[in-house]
Amino acid sequence: MTMNRRHACSALVSLLSLGAAAQQGDFPTKPITVLAPFAAGGTVDIVARLLGQRLGPLLKQPMLVENRGGAGGTIATGMLTRAAPDGYTLMLHHIGLAFNASLYDKLPFDTARDIVPLAYVGATPNVLVVPASLPMQTVADFLAYAKANPDAINYGSGGKGSAGHLPMEVLQSMTGVRLTHVPYKGSGPAITDLMSGQIQAMLLTIPAVLPHVQSGRLRAIATSGLKRTPALPNVPTLDEGGVKGFDYAPWYGYFAPRGTPAAVLDKLHATINKGLQDPDIVSKLGVQGLEIEAMPRQQFADIVVRDTAAWGKTIRALGLKGG
Repeated sequence: MTMNRRHACSALVSLLSLGAAAQQGDFPTKPITVLAPFAAGGTVDIVARLLGQRLGPLLKQPMLVENRGGAGGTIATGMLTRAAPDGYTLMLHHIGLAFNASLYDKLPFDTARDIVPLAYVGATPNVLVVPASLPMQTVADFLAYAKANPDAINYGSGGKGSAGHLPMEVLQSMTGVRLTHVPYKGSGPAITDLMSGQIQAMLLTIPAVLPHVQSGRLRAIATSGLKRTPALPNVPTLDEGGVKGFDYAPWYGYFAPRGTPAAVLDKLHATINKGLQDPDIVSKLGVQGLEIEAMPRQQFADIVVRDTAAWGKTIRALGLKGG
């Protein structure tokens, strides 16, 4: 290669690099789509829309929430892995993402390889709720009825292998009760049937059911963390109710396709963390039981790896499969 050709190639590479850097520096220049892996009305949907209202103005572009439910969140995750890695398609998911690597024998993507944890949002304990029409008042009441009537309590979830399904399987293994699982395509439709008495119980995140508890249509029996939540201070934990050691508080976070430029990831991460510090967001999500926290991206990635391994052991021990 002649000197002139080498100079020309170097100049071309430099121009391309500068052009890419300029594009990333201007990011975003169009609306950003946030995939929500579950039906409208669930906690992921609530959090995505509340945060989107704050992040949109910060990024000067709309954050458009697109509900793509089904298969425990794997449909939306698959869409994310096929999206262009440019920052314009993100996903807000919860701890269920860590379940799926072990629940499904064959997935059209590799969670660890094909997506990148972008920003941690927070965590919330779940709450065991029953229709207000049922006489159960305490964990002891619930377990006593379940033991006396095996399989008679139908509990709903947002789908087989979902964040509302697996902890109920763990609850059964810890207490020896037998319940009947009724999977739905998202927690929103399940909550509707719960309030009408079509099903008799659910273990759900607090934001999804708090309005119905406050209205008196649902009764909160217990929360799933090791400590009581300020959102429901008078509701005991399952641990307090006799299920010693029960501790479940799923996290929520944003994810991006692998290969998204570092500059774009950095800008999105910094903006999301800024949004999480907004007093209005802290108030709106905190009052619903979501304990928000801004943390470094690598720390969130470590949490995802840890929980994927830990829940994998539980799933295999219980012999569970997604569907």
